[in-house]
Amino acid sequence: MNRTYSTPGTADPAVAITRVSEDQWHAVQDGREVGRSDALSRPDGRLFLSIDAWHGVAFDRLAAAMVADLPTPLHTLVDESDLDSTSRWQRAGFTIGRREREYLVPTDPAATGLGSARPPSDVTILPAGEAQQGPLQALDLVIRDEVEATVGWQRMPAEVLPRPAGVTVVDPAKYAVAARAGRYVGLVRLAPVPRQPRIGLIAVRADEHRRGIARAMLASVLGALHRSGVATARAEVDVSNEAAVALFEGVGAERAGCSLELVCR
Repeated sequence: MNRTYSTPGTADPAVAITRVSEDQWHAVQDGREVGRSDALSRPDGRLFLSIDAWHGVAFDRLAAAMVADLPTPLHTLVDESDLDSTSRWQRAGFTIGRREREYLVPTDPAATGLGSARPPSDVTILPAGEAQQGPLQALDLVIRDEVEATVGWQRMPAEVLPRPAGVTVVDPAKYAVAARAGRYVGLVRLAPVPRQPRIGLIAVRADEHRRGIARAMLASVLGALHRSGVATARAEVDVSNEAAVALFEGVGAERAGCSLELVCR
């Protein structure tokens, strides 16, 4: 593609920005590369940007070129403690879309207090690997509709994919579920990352809320990890999701950081 933007200035160093491909830009100053940036389209359709620059002028001009070239909305992720990066993206027109807190969750029932957690008498927890594709997919679609009708998918993590009906659940082996009266009413998705598995999603049908089902599913998943020798799991929670924050902090999860998703609309 090789589209070039020449951006000389009187006070700032002259930096030339070149779009070298559909999803990559380079910044050059005095014949040397001083920065590069990339655009990545995630499976849920959101377009995420990243910039690696030697100095602020290169960053600003790379960001400006990407915003000019690409359709909005555009997204990026930064650590909440990185105030410099946050301010640079904000100068380019980005605002905070969501805050996602990372937790380290102990698996030992003695630490979580979940040793006595039981589901309601009419609910059965099926561990990961036992869920059936059909009922699981039906539950997944119900939960997606409920999320879209309330907070919307823009509040969900990037890996919670808004797939078309019929292909929402790719690997049932990653899910533990809660079942009642012949249907699934809750689910937990667990990514089996080596040494520290990741809890990607906990969700319960709206008409089954406040029955302790989420807590019982979490107890089942964490207990199974503990018995397999895993000491901690990782989870990310949108800080606006008060119920999820209360659930994880109530079982002794430790805050390990917070990331910001910034959006340019």
